[in-house]
This record gives sequence, C-alpha cells and structure tokens, in this order.
Amino acid sequence: MLERNPGTPLKLDLVEAVQANTSAIERRAATLFARRSVKKQWQAAWLLKAITMIDLTTLAGDDTPSNVIRLCAKARHPVREDLLEALGASDLPIRTGAVCVYHSLVKTAVGALKGSGIPVAAVSTGFPAGLTPLPQRLAEIRASVEDGAEEIDIVVTRSHVLRHEWTALYDEIRACREACGDAHMKTILATGELGTLRNVARASWVAMMAGSDFIKTSTGKEPINATLEFGLVMVRAIRAYEALTGAKVGFKPAGGIRKAKEALAWLVLIKDELGDRWLEPDLFRFGASTLLSDIERQLEHHVTGRYAAHHHHPMA
Repeated sequence: MLERNPGTPLKLDLVEAVQANTSAIERRAATLFARRSVKKQWQAAWLLKAITMIDLTTLAGDDTPSNVIRLCAKARHPVREDLLEALGASDLPIRTGAVCVYHSLVKTAVGALKGSGIPVAAVSTGFPAGLTPLPQRLAEIRASVEDGAEEIDIVVTRSHVLRHEWTALYDEIRACREACGDAHMKTILATGELGTLRNVARASWVAMMAGSDFIKTSTGKEPINATLEFGLVMVRAIRAYEALTGAKVGFKPAGGIRKAKEALAWLVLIKDELGDRWLEPDLFRFGASTLLSDIERQLEHHVTGRYAAHHHHPMA
C-alpha cells in the first residue's frame, strides 16, 4: 500500500522562490495531445483504465438517496457486460476509483458500496466556497469520517493564496489533515480563482508540505475549472516535491472533463510528466460525472462501429 504523504515543515523560502513561465506552459499544454495520439485497441485499453480512475461524482442541490444509490450501482458496474465481453475485458476488475458525494449522503453511499472495495469520498470544509468558520469545517470532516468516508476532499481559503498568506494556508490545511485521521485527504486549490499560474504552483507546494495526499484542481463550481495548463503546473510541483522529500502525492483534475478525448489528454500528460506509476487510482483520479457516459459510448463505437444514444448508457 502506498505510504501517505507525511508533509514537511513549511519552507517559506522555497515557496517564495517558485516560478511559473506562463507562455512556456501554454505552449506545452497546446501541443501535448497533438503530438501523441492513441487509436484503436490501444485507445479502448486506455479508456478502460481511465474508468478505474474516476471519482464518480454527484454534487447537486437536488441529490437524493435514490440517485446516489443508482450512482453507486454504476460505480460497481460502469460498463455494460456485453461490451466488456466484446473487448475481452470481462474478467478485469473494471470499477470506478471512488464515489464522491456531500456529507449528508455519505452513509447512503457507504451502504450501497458495501463489499465492493470502492471508497466513498466526501466533499467537506464548507464546499465549494470554504468560507465557513474553521471549527465548523473541521467538525464536518470528522463527521464524514465517522460516517464511513475513506477520502475527504477539502477546499482552501482562496484569500490566503491571493494575499500570499502561506503560513495561514499551511496551518489550515494541516488542521484539516489532522481532522481526517486515517482518511486520505485531497486538497482542492480552486485553481480558476487563484489569479496566476505562479499562485497555483505556490499553493500546490504549501498543500503538499501540509500533508495533502492529493492535490486537486477545482470544485467544478468555478468559472474556470480543470485545464491542462493548471494540470501541468501542479504535476511538475508533485514531481519536484517527490524529488525533494521522496513522498508521492496524487493528482486529481476535476470540473469540466466530459469527453473521452479530454481524459486521454490528461492521461498523456500524467504519463509524460510523472510516469506510469501515477497511472493508478491511488495516485490519479478524475473528478467527473458525465465523463463515464462518453467513455462508454466510445467503447461501444470501438466494438460496433456505431455511436449509441446517450440513454443506452444511463448514469443516475
């Protein structure tokens, strides 16, 4: 089992020295997938792999226990059995990486996933804005863990980043890590609200120093969510952090990733920048809801040569 990131003391000199070359990052992101294409049976294999790294998510105001139970059923069996048989993958353990819900539905999801080995992730700390008082945010984390959540997705106070209050940001994330106990913690940076790529890079470092097991781009509620530019900055910080400390930190892009082609671009980025070890669900996740439907449609096209209607691959 992967050892968790223990974190380090806050190194302000390192954080302040972090740079981000915006034009170079944009050029690299623009050419990333254009130079690397995945076709035919290799594409199908990559898409099956992508399914196992999806945090199947529902974070809507009208969520009910019934739609969460249906989502959990989809997480257990994300691809129709006839398609798996046609792909020669019926014996593979194809299931999603986790199911992500609000705190009030953690118990429902835990019950629906019992015996599957699929963990429940809970969004906490006043998601999505993260502006409730810190004691309430910490209490929400503890309550979700008590209800059975094995993973906690927290949000940071954006003003700490925008005002370069790195000690305050570190202390906040560290307190959340302690409240998580044995549950893995994913820290959402809300990259689209941080102003600059340099701020994204600095916030990534502070989050990892504070003990985050994953760093995550977005809540999915911001005007700009997961982009390859944000991802490139964050995975390079992960790579540098491992070189410095020996600790591996996971990465989760979330928000706006709806198409199988987009998922392939993210997998290419991870393979190029971090290597094959990060192409596993303990180190890489997609935060998504509709992505799975498009992947399943692409797999059916690979098998039959035709695109199915969306209702042939229902979600919840």
